[in-house]
Parts: sequence; structure tokens; C-alpha cells
Amino acid sequence: MSTAPSPKGRPEGDSAWAPLAARVFRALWIAQLVSNIGSWMQTVGAQWLLIGHNATLVTLVQTASSLPVLLLALPSGVLADRFNRRTVLLAAQFTMLAVSTVLTVLAFADALTPGLLLGLTFLLGCGTALMGPAWQAVQPELVERRQLGQAAALGAVNMNLARAVGPALGGAVVAAAGAGWVFALNAASYLGIAAVLLLWKRPAMEVPSAHGEKLLAAVHAGRRYVWNAPGVRRVLLRTVLFIPGGAALWSLLPLVAIRSLGLGSGGYGLLLGVVGIGAVSGAFVLPAIRRACGANGTLAAGTVVFAGVLVVLATVHIPWLVTVALVPAGVAWIGVLSTLNTAIQTRLPGWVRARGLAVYLLVFQGGQALAAPLWGVLADALGLTPALLAGSCLLLAGAASVRRWPLHGTDGVDPTPSDHWPVPPLVFEPGPADGPVLVSITYRVAASNWAAFTDCMGHVARSRRRTGALTWGLYQDGSDPARFIENYLVASWSEHLAQHHSRLTAHDRRFEEGARRLLVERTAPEVTHAFDAAAGVVVAEANDGVTAAGRQSSLGDRAGTSAAVSDGANARNSVVDMP
Repeated sequence: MSTAPSPKGRPEGDSAWAPLAARVFRALWIAQLVSNIGSWMQTVGAQWLLIGHNATLVTLVQTASSLPVLLLALPSGVLADRFNRRTVLLAAQFTMLAVSTVLTVLAFADALTPGLLLGLTFLLGCGTALMGPAWQAVQPELVERRQLGQAAALGAVNMNLARAVGPALGGAVVAAAGAGWVFALNAASYLGIAAVLLLWKRPAMEVPSAHGEKLLAAVHAGRRYVWNAPGVRRVLLRTVLFIPGGAALWSLLPLVAIRSLGLGSGGYGLLLGVVGIGAVSGAFVLPAIRRACGANGTLAAGTVVFAGVLVVLATVHIPWLVTVALVPAGVAWIGVLSTLNTAIQTRLPGWVRARGLAVYLLVFQGGQALAAPLWGVLADALGLTPALLAGSCLLLAGAASVRRWPLHGTDGVDPTPSDHWPVPPLVFEPGPADGPVLVSITYRVAASNWAAFTDCMGHVARSRRRTGALTWGLYQDGSDPARFIENYLVASWSEHLAQHHSRLTAHDRRFEEGARRLLVERTAPEVTHAFDAAAGVVVAEANDGVTAAGRQSSLGDRAGTSAAVSDGANARNSVVDMP
């Protein structure tokens, strides 16, 4: 099975279902739908086995499912960025298949205690955590970039369509045959995705990475990128302001079904299914809502609607009224989540996409994992009504904050790689691990442009830090004020080459070009690449040529690097015409 490119010549306004024209995306979407239905059936079965216990224990099912993302999202993102994403996805599928099989056997043997149930649910969550970043990051390989927004929305439709079918089906199976069959069907559901992945002839798409980059260094690189990407940080903030309050519905709905409405397992599954139906319906109206309200308006409106549904759950005890109220909850849920997912997908470049998405999943799933038991404790201590009303108030506060902290616009954001730096002309060939490397760039700026230049260099600073700079500074020469010096430190030569060839984007280039337009006419930046000389000379003159004293240096030598460079010792300068 090969990836089919989208037909050429399509208009920019593709329909919401356009990504399904891509053969592999369509096959994976269908297989994922089956797997998600199985997962929702398993969740209903697990929660129903614990429904006779206290509220905190019931909500721990959601915590056990979500907590692994909190613990493993970043390492999983590193794996997805450094290794074949298809292989990572297959490993996750077979891991979850094995755990689900054990869960099934124990359930049929009537040996599934609450502790075992929560433990095995946690292991299933570990498989989900391993799969999440790779699954999200592989989407640009399956559809065109302009269809990423539709693909994200279809992912939300998939999950909520499964939510519409899975809980109701799970409740019916539990009532008719017992929880063991629910777990068995969930185990079988993983085989579909595995089969599609095995048949997928994925093109070789090796992502360049720093030579010998260790796990912690790769995690740090992902964290560094996110911290220095304001648009990504704002998406994470909006997620934090929505998820804890939104988790109240998913955590407490089983208790609403049994305590407030007097429903059985089938009724609880029906309530979840209605939310899913609302979400699927929302996919049809979401484009019109976004055109009318914009991304931030959609976030605010969706959050307010979700808060209103929590008020209904807290105050209404008539099953059919609650059922009707859950339909707009599904619309609001898909509106908020697809908006956030699209915003994060369109901002991340390929080299760090899985790690950036891992941070998003960490915030999203981690917020649910941490909030769920708190809602259970609050419901046990104060009752369901106060807990649900507290969740509503939290959501309303988040909606009010959209005006203060809106999502940033995407105009001009282009994460396409841009290999626009020339190869540094050095007099020797450094080893990949040689470093740290201090890069110094000298600019000549007319006095009338000094303020504009420093403002533009603030954007360049974030670009340098996102792509590998450990430290950054901009200095104005006291004896020659028109002379500005940019200094930044990179951990190794391979890290700097990664900046050159794979990490910089068209968005980064735009700010560099903006800074260059402010330089004195007919001048070009002068660039120095200086290597740490604290442990000895880097370049030694020998006979008629130059030889390199190859060695490696740890990040602990940064101070020595700065001193060596400031003294002008053992460093070679080069003048390049930077774009």
C-alpha cells in the first residue's frame, strides 16, 4: 500500500472530508475508528466494574489511561523524531494487543481485581503514549500541508464517532455478556491498524538529527523549541485553560448516570454516545462556525457551551433532558479540540514535530489525568452538584481569558525547512561532536535603524534558541555604535550543521531577511565560528598546511569557550554573505 498524493489542481477550499481521498490516510482512519470504538468499549467495561466503589476509584480509570502520557509523552516524541514512525506505531499496537489479551483472560477467569484492572489500564495507556506523537507527526506524510486542518478535524471526528458508538455498544455488551467480551473485542480492534501499517510502503523520509544525540539532549531540544515558539506556547496555554474544567464531564458522567439519573450500564453508554453524535454533527457545522467566529471565537463559544452543559448535569435529573443537553457538548468539544490541534500542527517543523506534539499531548492528557481524581474527591466530599458547578465556573473563567490570551494568528507562519545558510568556510574539518561552538555575527547598522534592528533581532533570537542555541546575546560596540555583534553558543558542530540544513524554516528566514534589510548599504554580516580552546589548541600550524587537533568537549566547558573566544585565541574567522 503506497501513499497516494492528492489530486492536483484542487481548489484551496478543500472540503472537510478531502483528506480521505488519500488512500493510506483513509485506510488508517477507518482502522483507527475500529480501534477507538474498542477503546471506548474497554473504558465503559472498566468503569462499570468499579461503579460499586467510591467516586475516586471510578475516576481513576481515566487517570490510569491518561497518566502514562504525562510520564512518557516526551520520550515517545523523541522516539518518533529519531526512528521510523511506522515502526514506532507498530510497536505500540502490538504492546496494546498483548496487554488487552491479558486483561481479557483475567476477566473471563474472574480474577480481575480493582488493582489489576487499573494497572493493566495504565499499561494500555503506556501504549497510547508511545503511539500518540508518532500518530500525529505522520499526518503530513499522508496528506498535503494545506489539508492538515481538515485531517486534524477528521481525527477529532474519528474519536467522537467512536465515542458515539463505542460506549453504547460497550454498555450493551457488558449488560448482555459481561465485561470480558468487551476486553476481548478491544484486543481484536488493534489488529486493523497493525495490518494497514504493515501494508503501507512508507517512503524513506529520514529526519536529520544531531550526531550521537542522547535521549535527554533530544528531550531538551524539544522543550527548548516549544519554550521559544510563542505561537506554540499560546496553544498550550489555551489547552491548560480548557482541559481541567472539561475533564469534569468525562470524570463525573458515570456518577451522573448512576446516582442522578438512575441509569444502568446501557444508559451510561447512551449518554457517552450522544456526546459523540454531537461531535460528529459538529464536524459539519464547524467550518461555518470558524468562518463566522474565527479560531478564538470558536474557542470561547465552545468553552461557554461546555460550561452550560455542566450546569445542566448539575441541576437537571430528567434523563431525556440531560441526553438532549449532551448533544451541544459534543459540538463544543470537537470545536475546541480541533481548533487547538490545527493550531499546533500548522506551527511545528518536521524535525521537532513529534516532540512538539508530545508536549501538547502531555498538557492535554496530563491535564485530564491530574484533574479526574480531583473531581472525584470533590464529588465525594461535597456531592456531584457542587463538583459539576465548580467545573462550569472554571470553564467560564477560561472563556473570559480568550480576549486576554488569544491564539496567535498564522499569517506568515511557514514551517517548511529552509537551507539558506552557506556552508561555513573553515580551515579544518571539525568532528560532529566537537564543541561547544560559539557563533559570532557582526552587523553594521545605520543609526536610523538601530531600534528597528534590535526589535527584529528579538525574533531572530527565538529562532536561534529554537534550533539549537544554548545562549544568545546581541551587543553594540561602545567604540563603534554602528557595529552590532550577535553571539550564540551551540553544543556541538553537528548541532550547528543541523541548524544549517534541517532546522531553520521559511518563517525563520523571513526575520533574518528583515534584519538584513536594515544593514548599512553594501555591507554583509561577518561570521565567526569559534571552537572551545580551554583544553588546548583547536588548529595548529604545521609545515605548509593546517592540521586539526581533533577532540571533544562537554557542555561544561562553556565558560572556557567564551574566554578563549574573547581573547581571540585559536579561532578562525570567515566572512560570508548571509541571506
